[in-house]
Amino acid sequence: MSRQPTGDDIKACCAAAYSSDAVALLLGDSYHPGGTTLTRRLADALTLTPGRRVLDVASGRGTTALLVADTHGVEVDGVDYSAANTALAQGAAQAAGLAERARFTTGDAEKLPYTDGVFEAVVCECALCTFPDKAAAAAEFARVLRPSGRLGITDVTAEPARLPPELAGLGARIACIADARPLAEYSRILAQAGLRTITTERHDSAMLRMIDQIEARLSVLRMTAPDKLTAAGVNLEAAPGVLGAARTAVADGALGYALLIAVKDN
Repeated sequence: MSRQPTGDDIKACCAAAYSSDAVALLLGDSYHPGGTTLTRRLADALTLTPGRRVLDVASGRGTTALLVADTHGVEVDGVDYSAANTALAQGAAQAAGLAERARFTTGDAEKLPYTDGVFEAVVCECALCTFPDKAAAAAEFARVLRPSGRLGITDVTAEPARLPPELAGLGARIACIADARPLAEYSRILAQAGLRTITTERHDSAMLRMIDQIEARLSVLRMTAPDKLTAAGVNLEAAPGVLGAARTAVADGALGYALLIAVKDN
């Protein structure tokens, strides 16, 4: 009987997947539905002002952190489980001339390497759905926020009981689907950590656009770089079925994408 993956297994698999070149080829610079357009909307909703400290949890290669640092004049710390992503993000900050205002650290979202109450805002894009212990991550968001600080999330939403078999298992979890939750449940998880939701927006169309993008890029990569996809664990035979199931799930309302803003009241 095969062993069930532990939380650490899932984190390691996600980190490895999202630091691979193949994922960058499939998803582009921004690893989430809505891309930088939705990131800008999220940053605006956080009412950021120059000089404030912001934490980007699951910062990946630094796209969100660098955008926010550049457009809002804030100081951003990014934390990611992948050391490879941390190095790439720091290099991107140097290249963009933002190294003095954007710093990147390798760490665990469920055990953030920061002291209490040091950030005015926390952002987390398309990542809470992958965390094995979402309550622990929410508690950490709250811990590092100052009173009246804001949390901004964009994430996959799902009705788990209604997802088809193609969207279950470890692979789908890494793809931000299998352990995604309904929007109301995210709000409940945050509320238990002392974070009160003040804004929610549905952006399901962004999920459909990302599916279209992946299908188009996958078609090209099948012809030009199949070895990279295979090395990254992409099942070329199963991928069309998974993408089709995801598209149907969005149409049925079982899968989507949302923006959420919460505030720490005390």
